[in-house]
Amino acid sequence: MTAVADRSLGPELARIQTINPDTDVLVIGLTSSENGPAIVPEDLFGDVLPEGIRTELLDQLGAVGAKGKAEELTRVPAPAGLDDVTSVLAVGLGPADKIDEEQVRKSAGVAARSLAGTELVATTLGGVDLGAAAEGFYLGAYTFSTFKSTKSAPKPDEQPVARVEFLVPEPNFGENALLRAQLTAEAVATARDFVNTPPSHLYPAEFADRTRQLAEAAGLEVEILDENALAAGGFGGILGVGKGSSRPPRLVRLTYAGGPKKVALVGKGITFDTGGISIKPAQNMENMTSDMAGAAAVVATTLLAARLGLPITVTATVPMAENMPSSTAQRPGDVLTQYGGTTVEVLNTDAEGRLILADAMVRACEDDPDYLIDVATLTGAQMVALGTRTPGVMGTDEFRDRVAFISRAVGENGWAMPLPAELRADLNSKIADLANVAPHRWGGMLSAGLFLKEFVPEGVQWAHVDIAGPAYNTGGPFGYIGKGGTGVPVRTLIAVIEDIAAAE
Repeated sequence: MTAVADRSLGPELARIQTINPDTDVLVIGLTSSENGPAIVPEDLFGDVLPEGIRTELLDQLGAVGAKGKAEELTRVPAPAGLDDVTSVLAVGLGPADKIDEEQVRKSAGVAARSLAGTELVATTLGGVDLGAAAEGFYLGAYTFSTFKSTKSAPKPDEQPVARVEFLVPEPNFGENALLRAQLTAEAVATARDFVNTPPSHLYPAEFADRTRQLAEAAGLEVEILDENALAAGGFGGILGVGKGSSRPPRLVRLTYAGGPKKVALVGKGITFDTGGISIKPAQNMENMTSDMAGAAAVVATTLLAARLGLPITVTATVPMAENMPSSTAQRPGDVLTQYGGTTVEVLNTDAEGRLILADAMVRACEDDPDYLIDVATLTGAQMVALGTRTPGVMGTDEFRDRVAFISRAVGENGWAMPLPAELRADLNSKIADLANVAPHRWGGMLSAGLFLKEFVPEGVQWAHVDIAGPAYNTGGPFGYIGKGGTGVPVRTLIAVIEDIAAAE
């Protein structure tokens, strides 16, 4: 079985047993050691890389300084005997005893990015870990050029690699691994596309409509509440945040009914965040196009659960709003009533994500889920505490630790964080049930988690994932991550859902 991807998102992926004569580049893995670099896997592809060719390749690579260091790239002409390829690209995997899935994923991503302008690539990396290599190639090749005109569109030699063929030793080798990797990578790319779409073209109503189209195509049940339905239903948090914009808010619910156990996903969908009346500084505000990354990840994950046919029910509840300053915007000092009746004093309108999440979490828990995961670009404090590549994971202790462990296992680096009881009193309000922020800057990520905890019923296993930094890369590319939307934490979410389905 050959899995073929949508070229608008990433390269075609396929399994092969012999190198296609039209192949441009052969990508191989190289490990480092005190005795020099070595080609891996050692004996899986003897017909393609017999001992003589391997020796010649190592001589060539050594002559130009290849060491096999992690993600190092070295390209040499194909030696005699490899007549079906023009050149060989060796990508470093680091020391052999430290190779894991994530390293294969990173190295494949770096290789993919370097192969722009290439039509057909063959690789032996699938023999190290086919699923990780496929994800790395697909995501490393990802680009977003929707809004580039012919003046600045990528030239032919800048186009992403078109097709990657994974050498396998036998017909059925890695069939399921490749299919799962492709579907997962496509879901990550879908989330990236949502995040990278500018707010001029992705506002709440449009985000809701695009989500509906994808969900209906996947056979999911879809419900969309517009501003009138939100008002009638008492969704004060979503309405309060969205009231300053001319583009009214939405609440989208997607349901994939796959089995008796139920997982509820909630994602923050602020399509642009100015901070409202508590307005943000102008510098770097354009990055707030990513403030709906939690919603993008939740939508993409629910679609992926359906495409994988997992035996579990997944429901996504996704609040969408635009946080703008205007004569109709909520003010610092206003009190709003969240869905379910809790009143909140809004001390800072830039702490808006927790307000829309609270509404959505209460609604999600009306379905009596066994597990609840909310995902949000919630606090700048997350980046202060953990940097830009490590999500903070809070929630009920056992499930929090489970989510964080799985996140690290798939390479998305989630780290468990506490919800200190002593910080809860700082959210007390003199005039309402809660204040939306504490009166100080200490432990801001944790205070936000404590605020959300107020809206989680007893008995529900809950994890809150703060992706303020990891959701959007403002620096240079690394591994399989390019600039812009990263798609974090789609791979964590689907792995957690799979783990729940397998364990129950």
